[in-house]
Amino acid sequence: MPTIRARAPAFAAAEDAPMKELNTTPLIDVMLVLLIMFIITIPISTHQVPLDLPGTRPVSAPAAEPVVRRLDIDAAGAVRLDGRPMDARRLAAELAAIAAHPAAELHLRADAETRYERFDEVLAMVKRAGIARMGMIGNERFAEGL
Repeated sequence: MPTIRARAPAFAAAEDAPMKELNTTPLIDVMLVLLIMFIITIPISTHQVPLDLPGTRPVSAPAAEPVVRRLDIDAAGAVRLDGRPMDARRLAAELAAIAAHPAAELHLRADAETRYERFDEVLAMVKRAGIARMGMIGNERFAEGL
């Protein structure tokens, strides 16, 4: 009876030999993750908002007491400047006069029920007039929900 010898499989010799190729799949995965991270974060870091900040040199005492003008927007969207009702044309003229006065400050107060569109329209008028000294007053009432 002939003897049967078990043969080693052909791939066993290939397993014992060192690999000649480099497995690049993990490297490609890492590179794709980094690429996605850069795509997401670069637009955020390049976004800029222009701000006019005060200078770093010490400010001397103001030459004159600031003239404070108060601009109110009620819930219906009506605008009052120092208690007087204003339409768009008169408000634009008054805001230009405020911007021309060097010591003038504008304090803006909006009712809690004011529509944002109306508030945005008034802010755009203030910006077009060139008013640089403006403050928002009465906002502390909105901090309760924080």
